[in-house]
Amino acid sequence: MKEIESIIDRKRSVEEVKLMKPLVWAYIGDCIYEIFIRMKLVNSTNLDPHRLHIETIKHVKAKAQAETLSKIQNNLTEEEKDIVRRGRNAEAHHQPKNADLADYKHATAFEALIGYLYLSKQDKRLKEILDIL
Repeated sequence: MKEIESIIDRKRSVEEVKLMKPLVWAYIGDCIYEIFIRMKLVNSTNLDPHRLHIETIKHVKAKAQAETLSKIQNNLTEEEKDIVRRGRNAEAHHQPKNADLADYKHATAFEALIGYLYLSKQDKRLKEILDIL
């Protein structure tokens, strides 16, 4: 893990991460979750890049992320449920193009959770949650 830390430096303290806006957590969480899905597919299939892309989209679109959040909801701590609530209630300044508003808000909540755990260096817990999927 030290090698990745030298490439992607998470400099913020937990206290600083807690003060970030939920949409910042979601911004990073979107990236982390997509990398997780891409690596899972690369490691478990022999698909060509186009098929990898198609399969990735199935997992990272808003509806799929909203469904994923509902699957893990009962496994979350109270702090994580609060992060999810804050992510869901964050005010986005645009309407989703390819999702209904409820799915979009739940997907944002899921991404916020992933981003929060990543930024606050809770790697073990992040792995536990991603392993549930």
